[in-house]
Amino acid sequence: MVWIDAKFPLSYVHGWLYVMVGSGDHRVIALHGWFGSAGGWGPYAQVLDEASFSYAFMDYRGYGGAKGVKGEYTMPEIAGDALALADSLGWERFSLIGHSMGGKAVQQVLAEAPARVRKLVALTPVPACGVPFDEEGWKLFSSAAASPAARKGIINFSTGGRHSDAWLDRMLKHSLENSTPEAFAAYLLAWAKGDFSARIKGNPVPVLAMVGEHDPALTAEAMRGTFLQWYPNARLETITNAGHYPMDETPVALASAIERFLSA
Repeated sequence: MVWIDAKFPLSYVHGWLYVMVGSGDHRVIALHGWFGSAGGWGPYAQVLDEASFSYAFMDYRGYGGAKGVKGEYTMPEIAGDALALADSLGWERFSLIGHSMGGKAVQQVLAEAPARVRKLVALTPVPACGVPFDEEGWKLFSSAAASPAARKGIINFSTGGRHSDAWLDRMLKHSLENSTPEAFAAYLLAWAKGDFSARIKGNPVPVLAMVGEHDPALTAEAMRGTFLQWYPNARLETITNAGHYPMDETPVALASAIERFLSA
């Protein structure tokens, strides 16, 4: 899952790590998922159009290069940090990509600063209203901060139970090494609970909602009931042969689809 190498410069803002890829005119801030980090976007980051786009992959407090940064671990805090990153880079306007939990976070950025967002890509995203859980599901997810087995089970479930133990173990290892248990537990509440959908309903920003065909939870049906209802300029795309982690499962197809949308 880790893709940082000497090709990509590592930088700090407010004391934590972000990774810059590309030097193009179209500026994009990428916000990772619950199991991810700024340096955990897999092969996807190696196949981007670096001449046309500038991508800033940001860590949340308690994650990756920001593991030592304490915080409240909330959606508004992530949004505030993303806007601070944009300010530090001199980016008045930018697009956003958010994976999973980051899909809710990018909508929080939009709610806080709608005039600054060019386009929004929501990748296997959590809607702004959060995600309902049954009792067993909540028990599994809430145990994951302390249980590597639960984390691995969630990764396996969310990708359709199709992938090797070796891949699942690498994904698990990255999650364990790049998040603190405190932050990991708190961010579950941040993405699963809380509803700010009233703040973004009717926003005309162009939105691409993307789901993996093998993701059993954040499905096309779920997007039709949320993103496509809320955003008048939203469209839905299903990524074939992918589950919840298309950046690892189908990186070239994903990068091509996202950059087509951003360039249109």
